[in-house]
Amino acid sequence: RAMLRALGLLRPWRPLGVRACTSDGTSGGHEIQVRALAGPDQGITEILMNRPHARNALGNIFVSEMLDALARLQEDQKVRVLLFRSGVKGVFCAGADLKEREQMSAAEVGVFVQRLRGLMNDIASSAIMGLIETTRGLLPGAGGTQRLPRCLGVALAKELIFTGRRLSGVQAHTLGLVNHTVDQNKEGDAAYHRALALAQEILPQAPIAVRLGKVAIDRGMEVDITSGMAIEGMCYAQNIPTQDRLEGMAAFREKRPPEFVGK
Repeated sequence: RAMLRALGLLRPWRPLGVRACTSDGTSGGHEIQVRALAGPDQGITEILMNRPHARNALGNIFVSEMLDALARLQEDQKVRVLLFRSGVKGVFCAGADLKEREQMSAAEVGVFVQRLRGLMNDIASSAIMGLIETTRGLLPGAGGTQRLPRCLGVALAKELIFTGRRLSGVQAHTLGLVNHTVDQNKEGDAAYHRALALAQEILPQAPIAVRLGKVAIDRGMEVDITSGMAIEGMCYAQNIPTQDRLEGMAAFREKRPPEFVGK
């Protein structure tokens, strides 16, 4: 890692200037940090979640900084793949910050949950993040009751939500909630390296085609198959006149790797 920094292939984490404090009121920390990779990984940007005292629980400032990060990155045409990673060893995200929520009024809770639901939509987060709430007298409020049945079917989603059952990584993989499981390494970042390897597979693909493919899948899953086909057709039509499509065809014809530029 030190050698990568010396070669300029890793850039330092860049905190976002949302607020100069963490959710527990201490000053000087940022719970969300952003880093753009360089060298052969240029185009991959990482979002680091770093709220160790609360195991990356979703508090007000955490959510604010995350929403701000996503808003900024949405406008950055250089970003092709976005990775979410944890700076807290052994933890990804503990779910909602219930200690912080206890201090909110009913109106404040309503506003916070609405913002949290929007955040979950933005990052297409797994519904499993909200399952543990049922063991504390709550039901998932950030989209878990809607995403989980779409992933697993109604019967199994009800079982998991009604019981508040916690799943291991292997169990989540068996059910189809996660794509991959890996054996942990000594550094505790095996999952990150698997995610980075996947990002490196996506990186050389045509960015417009990837973006439109994501739109077609996400929007198509919300409607019937006929409407989904129409959405796919509209996305396909938008891809036809792009420079990247012409470059892909030329590269195939000339038997060379394509050089996509996102236009």
